[in-house]
Amino acid sequence: MENFPVTTLDPESLRNAMRAWSAGVTVVTAAHEGQRHGMTVNSFTSISLEPAMITISLQSGSRTRELIMKSRAFGLTILSAEQMQISNIFAGRIAGVEDRFADLQTETLVTGSPLIVGGLAWLDCRVAQTFDVGMNTLFIAEVLAARGDGSGEPLIYHSRRYWKLSALL
Repeated sequence: MENFPVTTLDPESLRNAMRAWSAGVTVVTAAHEGQRHGMTVNSFTSISLEPAMITISLQSGSRTRELIMKSRAFGLTILSAEQMQISNIFAGRIAGVEDRFADLQTETLVTGSPLIVGGLAWLDCRVAQTFDVGMNTLFIAEVLAARGDGSGEPLIYHSRRYWKLSALL
């Protein structure tokens, strides 16, 4: 095994490099004892089809993370290209929004976690494992229910901007 020099990467350098990565946009939501909260997340990955497992990463100390830790469940809505405003609300980019769910239609599947109507797909998940990693918590979760057929236009995030997907072929 090689010995690499001990260095600390400047977080801004990584942030700048990650702007080259394009990702779909999701909103992760949770509910516990009458409280509900959600946040825009693009750190989401499917890791297994059998069993059905995904990962998400949430910043430690966030309200959504705390609700997920208490409820041990969350919902994930994959946003459509028409839902940019919803992404901005759940990212905390709209000043003065007290209730991120106000004027939003939601539904539930299995866990009671709210899912946003109008999304392209929905996953209802139970937390299987958590790992504290740096300033984040990595959640590995079992997908208990899923809806969506891959149709529709996804909301894409690239280089700090929203984009629409277009086919090259």
